[in-house]
Order: sequence, then C-alpha cells, then structure tokens
Amino acid sequence: MRALRFDGKQPVLVHDAPELEPAPGEALIRPIRVGVCSTDLELCKGYMGFIGTLGHEFVGIVESVNGSDPRKLTGKRVVGGINVVCTKCDMCRAGLSTHCRNRTVLGIVGRDGCFADRFTLPETNLALVPDNVDDDTAVFTEPLAAALQIKHQLRIEGSPYITVLGDGRLGLLAAQVAAQLNASVRVIGKHADKLAMCEKWGIKHRLLSEVGLREDQDIVIDCTGSADGLTTALRMVRPRGTILLKTTVVSDAADGVDHQANLAHIVINEIDLVGSRCGSMSEAMESLTRCEVDVVSLISKRMRLDDGPAILSAATQPGVIKVLVDV
Repeated sequence: MRALRFDGKQPVLVHDAPELEPAPGEALIRPIRVGVCSTDLELCKGYMGFIGTLGHEFVGIVESVNGSDPRKLTGKRVVGGINVVCTKCDMCRAGLSTHCRNRTVLGIVGRDGCFADRFTLPETNLALVPDNVDDDTAVFTEPLAAALQIKHQLRIEGSPYITVLGDGRLGLLAAQVAAQLNASVRVIGKHADKLAMCEKWGIKHRLLSEVGLREDQDIVIDCTGSADGLTTALRMVRPRGTILLKTTVVSDAADGVDHQANLAHIVINEIDLVGSRCGSMSEAMESLTRCEVDVVSLISKRMRLDDGPAILSAATQPGVIKVLVDV
C-alpha cells in the first residue's frame, strides 16, 4: 500500500505500508481526493512531533465497516471529522469532544492520515456527501468547518470592522465566512494575485505594505500561518478589541529573528485573544450544498499521490493557494 509519510526528518512516499483492517466501530476508507493543508507543511518542520502518514482533508469511498450495520456506509462517498475521541473524559462528557484529553487526530496526532491508498476513521466521524456536491468541493469540508467556527466564537455587536490577516487558503475561506456577518470585512495580505480573488466575492482587500497599522480594527482574524501574525494583529486591533488566532506554526529561533509578540500590549489595551481550531463538518457540508462559499476558485494545482514529496513542495510555491491530490 502506498502512503506519503513523514519519517521525522523528511516526507517520503512508501509503497509497502501495512494493509489496514478497521477496528471495531471504524470504517476502512479509500480516498478519492485529498487536500494539502498548511498544517501538513508545519508537521514536516517538527510541529507536534508527528511521525506517520500525513493528510487530513479528504473525500473518499467507504470500503468496509467493522460495525453493527455496515450497509449504512459501505460504498458511500464520505468526508470526516479529524478528531478521534474517547467519549469518556471530562471534556467529552462536557460536550467539548474536540478537546478530548485522549484524542488522536487524523494525520496530525497519534493517527496515520489520508495520504495513502487506505486509512481508517470511526464511522461516527463520517458524513455522507450529497450527490450534488462534487469531489473538488467536498474535499474542502474540513477547512471550511474550521473557517465557520469563527462565526461561533466571535461576538458581533453593531457593524464591526473586521480584518482577515493572511491571503492563503484559510484566510480566503475565513474572509468569505466573515462577509456573511453584519460587518465591514477586508483581507490584508502580501500577494496581489491572491488578494485579487476577493474581487469576485465583493470583499475589500489591501496589501500589507499599503496599510497603516493604526490599532483601529474591532476584530482581527490571524490566518497568516506566520509566527509574526500575532505581532501584526496587535498593531491593527483597537483597545478592547478581539484577535482570533487560526494560525499554528513551528517556532523557529534558528532564523535569528525574534518572533515573540509583546504580550504586555494585550494587557495594556485589554485585548481579547481567542484561539480557534476545528468546526462542525455537518455545518460545512450544508454550506457547500447551498453554494454559500466559493471553494473551487482556490484550487491552484492538481497532482497524484505518486508525485510523493513533490506534493508538499508544490504547496509552498509562490501563487499557489490549494493543491489537490488524486489518489
């Protein structure tokens, strides 16, 4: 079996990965199309200390189910939530299962991911893909769910000014979600070609180099994927404003640059700092079914699993927003 794995030093495509059997309550899935996420790139820099098969954004076909009613899912096209939880810890019992103390996370923490010929997930994690949602659209369900989580964590009062900081994959999804709120939304980034995509959605956009950092934004959503994102956000948000962090990066002291944000600024200006991670897969699928968010325009490049580590290299190239991989 083929699998694109990170061995602790570098990504490598193996052809002899062990064949899988689903554990009780799990499904064996054959991925059709998978997406490269910034988290995959960070894992290859040492994030979370992960070793194993990469990938967590997928649409696939269920080949078998080790459960009480295998016919319910077998042969069906599915997407899936990435957090595999115990259901028993205090977080799970409190309804906060994405923060399960014993969780594994597909292709990120303690569980091999979907950049392979087969992988497994609990059947409770899976959601059926409607016939009117194609594979290119369905593969965006997980990142869109993360973007939609913003709506549940922000307190919208009046008509606030919202800046989405970052013009990459997540930033452009977050901008479309924020535009559905009662707010004045703009995207700030470093790449004119990526920012230009906002024109088709009617969203304001500016290059970071052209923006005055005046501490006048009610809400700043950091989707930069950069260690400097929080520092920039702090220079944009008003006193008693809110910064919502979607960025997870590996701290790199080896580059000789001090990326430490001035945390005193948060205290002095009484800034609300909110972390934001996963969201509802069912909510995201409903949004895609209703065509509320344009995801297909974000596709920059298509590759195949046999392209191996070049898949990850392609995702870092200038102008590339989203790389999709056919398995």
